Amino acid sequence: MRLVRLMMIIILVLALATSKRVLASDPDILSDYIFPQNSTVVDATYFTHTGLRGIFDQTPETFRATKASLAEFPALNGQSVSYAVLQFPPSTLFPPHTRPDAAGLLFLLAGSLEVGLVDTKNVLYTQTLQPGDMFIFPKGLIHYQCNSDPQIPATAIAAFGSASARAVTVPPSVFASGIDDVILAKSFKTDVDTIKKIKAGLTN
Repeated sequence: MRLVRLMMIIILVLALATSKRVLASDPDILSDYIFPQNSTVVDATYFTHTGLRGIFDQTPETFRATKASLAEFPALNGQSVSYAVLQFPPSTLFPPHTRPDAAGLLFLLAGSLEVGLVDTKNVLYTQTLQPGDMFIFPKGLIHYQCNSDPQIPATAIAAFGSASARAVTVPPSVFASGIDDVILAKSFKTDVDTIKKIKAGLTN
């Protein structure tokens, strides 16, 4: 009887461990690729994404992330990879954010970028990247990128270990989420007027 009980506990523990692993990343697929819905034929165009053509022709006026994820490129379904081209005009940034679905690997093509991440012990790691440098952002950690140069734009490519790597940006998640101003003021050890100014700044 003890052996049966022990076996049941082991099976339960293994089942829980397996279910957590499945939730932590994209699901594995059992085929080479996932056949597109409503299609009877697949050719090379299915495996080709042209949505990044022309994005380097001009520098945007504000920070811009152009994604090649599952939403834009259906062939990524089940492949656990995606891309984004990040364009930083002078004096712009991608504010602190997290990616709960995947780690990110940033490769700087042009300009310079200050990057930083905060680990779970609240230790900040920063680096100034030059063209050809790479920086890893572990999954789930708060991080940012900033082009501090007042004249030269910066361009980077980010690769992700998920076909749908969501970005959860900290300022709107906190200040545009509907949390009461008094709660925010107490949380940040400031006053309600300051919280209202921050909220107003996010909408401008």
